Amino acid sequence: MTTLAKDIDWKPLLLVPALALVALPLVGSPSTWLTLTIAGLAMGMIVFIIASGLTLVFGLMDVLNFGHGVFIALGAFVATSVLGAMGDWTQSSSILTNLVAVLPAMVVAMLVAGAVGLAFERFIVRPVYGQHLKQILITMGGMIIGEELIKVIWGPAQIPLPLPEGLRGSWLWGDAAVEKYRVLAVIVGALVFGLLAWTLARTKIGLLIRAGVQDREMVESLGYRIRVLFIGIFVAGSALAGLGGVMWGLYQQNVIPQMGAQVNVLIFIVIIIGGLGSTTGALIGALLVGLMANYTGFVAPKVALFSNIALMVAILLWRPQGVYPVAGSR
Repeated sequence: MTTLAKDIDWKPLLLVPALALVALPLVGSPSTWLTLTIAGLAMGMIVFIIASGLTLVFGLMDVLNFGHGVFIALGAFVATSVLGAMGDWTQSSSILTNLVAVLPAMVVAMLVAGAVGLAFERFIVRPVYGQHLKQILITMGGMIIGEELIKVIWGPAQIPLPLPEGLRGSWLWGDAAVEKYRVLAVIVGALVFGLLAWTLARTKIGLLIRAGVQDREMVESLGYRIRVLFIGIFVAGSALAGLGGVMWGLYQQNVIPQMGAQVNVLIFIVIIIGGLGSTTGALIGALLVGLMANYTGFVAPKVALFSNIALMVAILLWRPQGVYPVAGSR
């Protein structure tokens, strides 16, 4: 490595602003374009939070966890219980009071999802390390079982998860309307990305993780227990999925046991675009997916049904291994 500027491939970073600029003349109205852009970025940040956990697990552990969706649904349902018990806080018109209610919901959802992820790794994933086909089959089975257990606890019916009173509505910037919750989603997503990037690049744990991925035997010979570290990665990935479930449930304002399975395709599109394990790539992929969904939904609703597939194909034609392959720089 030489300088940071030389190490970073800047071309993929230009994809998001390039897509936004291409959409501007198609949308026509600058205020509508601004509204769609902020909404798309918010959706992209939520998708990134959901996908970041799977990105960690696949990129660092080489585990194809098709059961990732169960942690998303679990986080959302836990949030319904926590927020339901804090009615006085969520019904306040104060944004600060609402955040005091939402924060415990996020923390509890992450703790529960992380604990379930620990059991999931121990009893379902550990016996099939290094066997991708078996990983796909057994983790999908685990997701089905998890969905049924959610139905046992919370029931099979759709449960409303309304936004707290202070997070409803929009701020007006000229003629553009910016929803309050979407701004919160952008902030939370940026914090998650910043924390992941800092941990992987600037801490001893991140150094050990990256070294363990490259040469596990050498790191273990130095006295570090890589297996324990990798279990921690799986738990962290599950916890992030739980956080993403809270954000997605509030975004949809309702939750169902199958919600995790419904976004699985979207998650895999994101990590394929990103480079199958790249955190930065997953962020770019998620933002592109969010913007594409909003722009095409406004300009050509029929195209929106397959726009993300088309986006993935276009990216892979340009870079067959994704925008930031794991073999390269993250």
